[in-house]
Amino acid sequence: MMKGRKKIGVRLIGLFLLILIVAACSQSEVTDPVVEDKLISETDTVFIGFLLDTLQDERWYKDKALFEGAVEKLGGRVKTLAANGLDDVQIKQAELLIEEGVDVLVVVPHDAEVSAAIVELAHEAGIKVISYDRLIRNADVDYYISFDNEKVGELQATEILKSVSSGNIAYIGGSETDNNAILFRQGAMKVLQPFIDKGELNLVHDQYTDGWNPAVAEKNMQTALRENANRIDAVIAANDGTAGGVIRALAAVGLAGSVPVSGQDAELEAVRRVVQGTQTMTVYKSINLLAEQAASMAVKVAQGQEIATDKTIQNGKTEVPSIFLEPITVTKENVRETVVKDGYLKEEEIY
Repeated sequence: MMKGRKKIGVRLIGLFLLILIVAACSQSEVTDPVVEDKLISETDTVFIGFLLDTLQDERWYKDKALFEGAVEKLGGRVKTLAANGLDDVQIKQAELLIEEGVDVLVVVPHDAEVSAAIVELAHEAGIKVISYDRLIRNADVDYYISFDNEKVGELQATEILKSVSSGNIAYIGGSETDNNAILFRQGAMKVLQPFIDKGELNLVHDQYTDGWNPAVAEKNMQTALRENANRIDAVIAANDGTAGGVIRALAAVGLAGSVPVSGQDAELEAVRRVVQGTQTMTVYKSINLLAEQAASMAVKVAQGQEIATDKTIQNGKTEVPSIFLEPITVTKENVRETVVKDGYLKEEEIY
C-alpha cells in the first residue's frame, strides 16, 4: 500500500514540475511591453561617432562636452574617441565606430589629407561624414561646419596693426597639415601684404608650427629673435597655444608685454594674458554655437534629412556644402562683453 502511495506521490511531483516548466516557458514567450519599448527606443536612437584629433588642448575638452550634451538633448547618443595626434590611430578609431554601427561620423581630422581615408571607409559602409571645424581635403566630405577661418587671420592681423604699422613682423603659424592653419595665414596676409609691398612692414620670419606644438612655436620664435638681433616689432601667432610659446621666448629676452602678439581660441590662460598685457588679442569662436549647430546637423543627417547650407568650400576634390560661423576679436577692453557674457569663461577665473 505504501509502495502505491509513493508512486502516486512521485507522479504528482512530476506533474507539478511539468506545470512549472510549461508556465515558465509560456511566460518567456510573452514580451514585456516595457522591455519591448526600451528595445525599440534604443534601436531608433541616433548614434553619432565623434572623432577628435586630440584632447591635449583645453578647447577640445570643451568641444567634447558641449557636442555630447547637445546630441543627448536632441535624443541621440555619442561615442567620442581622440587620437592624440596619431593618424593611424584616428583611422583605426573610425573603423571601430563604423563596426559599432554609428549613423554618422563627425570628424576633427589630425591630417587634412590622410583623413580622406576615413571618408572612404565611412562611405563604403553607407555612413555620411561631417568635417568639424577642420576641413578634410581631397575626399567627398558630405558636410563641413566651422568658422570663417580666413576671417580669423584677418582679425588677428588687423588688431596687431593697431599697435604697430611699421617694422619687423614674425608669423608663427599652426600645423601645415591642418587646412585651417593655411586659411588663417591667407587671411592675415590679405591684411599684411599691402604694408609689406609698400616697405612699411618686413616679414622677417614666416613658419608653420609642427603639430600646433607650443614648444615648437617657442623654438621658432627663438630663431626669429636670434636671426634679427631681438628686433621683432610684432608677432602674429595662429592660436593661443603658439602664442604661449612665442610669449615664453619673448620673456626670455625681456620683451614680453612690449611686442604685440595675437592668438586664437580664447583659452583661459590666453585670456588671462590678454588682461595682463602680454598677449594683445585672441579670437573667440563660440564653441557653444559650433557644438550645438554641429550636433543638430549630425542628428538630422543621421535621420536622413537634408541640411540647408548657403556656402561651399573647395577641398581639392569637391565643393563641400558648408556652414560658416562668425569669429569675434577679444581684447582687454571687451573680455566681459564677449567670452564672459557668452558664458564661455567665468569672470572670477580670469581676473
